[in-house]
Amino acid sequence: MKKTIFLLPLVLWAAIAAAQQTSNKPEREAWFMDLGFGMFIHWSLDSQVGAVISHSMAGASNDYLQRFTTELPKTFNPKKFDPEEWAVLAKLAGMKYVVFTAKHHSGFCMWNTQTTKFQVMQTPVKRDILKEVIEAFRKQGIAIGLYFSPEDFYFLYQHQIPIGRLQHPQHYPANNAELMAYDKRQIKELLTNYGTIDVLFFDGPAEGLKEYAWQLQPNVVVTRGQMNTPEQTLPDQPIPGPWEACFTMGTDWQYKPTNDPHKSGTEIINMLIETRAKGGNLLLNVGPKPNGEIQIEQEALLREVALWQLVNQESVANIRPWPLIREGHYWFTKAKEENAVYVFVPGGKEWKYGERKDFIFHSLEGTAQTKVQVLGYASELVEYRQGFDASVSVQPTAFGLAVSAVNGQRLYTNNQWPNPVVLKITNVTYKPVLTKEKRDTIDGAH
Repeated sequence: MKKTIFLLPLVLWAAIAAAQQTSNKPEREAWFMDLGFGMFIHWSLDSQVGAVISHSMAGASNDYLQRFTTELPKTFNPKKFDPEEWAVLAKLAGMKYVVFTAKHHSGFCMWNTQTTKFQVMQTPVKRDILKEVIEAFRKQGIAIGLYFSPEDFYFLYQHQIPIGRLQHPQHYPANNAELMAYDKRQIKELLTNYGTIDVLFFDGPAEGLKEYAWQLQPNVVVTRGQMNTPEQTLPDQPIPGPWEACFTMGTDWQYKPTNDPHKSGTEIINMLIETRAKGGNLLLNVGPKPNGEIQIEQEALLREVALWQLVNQESVANIRPWPLIREGHYWFTKAKEENAVYVFVPGGKEWKYGERKDFIFHSLEGTAQTKVQVLGYASELVEYRQGFDASVSVQPTAFGLAVSAVNGQRLYTNNQWPNPVVLKITNVTYKPVLTKEKRDTIDGAH
């Protein structure tokens, strides 16, 4: 009898261990894939000097580390920090979730933590930055995500462990019990003090921490640490299941005041289209200035994206890849809940305002019920033009679906809107693309 009593706790422990959540819930991953577009925010105390975020500490001298950890907190005071402006801009740009750097590798915490004095409440700003960001984005209906570094340079510095990126056994929480316990205390604060957290981005070894996060909030979606999250590059082909591409607008993640050329709005929009066509999410980064403002170059780019989204947002949210993601210069997505395909056609000089363009989409098979519309445009009038035929025509053919349409929505005063136009095609099915030889045979028969 005593032996049975002794074994019972072991049996219960084994059952609990077996039931431990070890992956994202499938329904939550599907939800994440629907979002499509998110705002990444890299911001910490070293934005004051325009440094690469955190990494200047790696391999640094003790005197530099002393200045970094004691002097920079004394002057971090973002008097123009207004997270509601950030959140409204993100919403306009069609962003459905945010991922904010709660703690980057430096170990500096952007929330009111009880685990360390190396945190925002010990700076002149004395505000729980993280709390205000969460509240502002939640108010706009944007899902909340947190970036968290399991590595912690300040912790390593305090414990006289050489600072680097996974170059020493003690850099891994799984090998460093004290670091693991420290990280878990911080994860507990983040997942118990700030309501529902939708997304967690572990930039570093996530083993032991992601499982703990799922214990606290089973519905949280772990991105990095659980799924593919390529940086500054896109895969050649679609990746099955959820994945997330992380890109900067300039050359760095945090605010870089000099030597930082930015992408164009068209490049960013094309990047979003390609990512969605391949089934991924685009997490686009902003690096706020030390005073809390989003730098004007990045704000301007997001407003260009916002105008494109005002017209075309349904083509990149709640979608999945089409069986053929691209024909030449034309990318495709398909609606998740509707028999509809979206075709992204380059604009600007390739399809000028007021110009009619004829297409044949070889992977689309239409019927008499197939309809085509130009998103955002009624295809009735072109401003100032009398008697101009702006209607859309569609015709199924042996080669695919023939479409003729006019690019007639005026978005810029000078009519030089450079960004893609989107065609929405309903009641259409996938048509395997014929080889050139087969197309020549059909053409010869006619």
